[in-house]
Amino acid sequence: MKMSSDTRKAISVILFYMALLFFLIGMAARLKMDFHSRLEISTAGFAVAAVLASLGVITLLLSWVGKSEKRPEPPL
Repeated sequence: MKMSSDTRKAISVILFYMALLFFLIGMAARLKMDFHSRLEISTAGFAVAAVLASLGVITLLLSWVGKSEKRPEPPL
């Protein structure tokens, strides 16, 4: 199944925003002093944010590669 480059760009933007969300969850867990398992949640939040951000970068790079491989159609 082929995806267009616009779809890949949209997926990469979604992955970036999910990474931002998990980063903010990790920061909130780290800043909450009286929360019992704040270290585990903040570490997991930062790890998931890093993975999602790297997937977003890879998807964005693949969308650029896919667009450059297309040949222009001849005019009618």
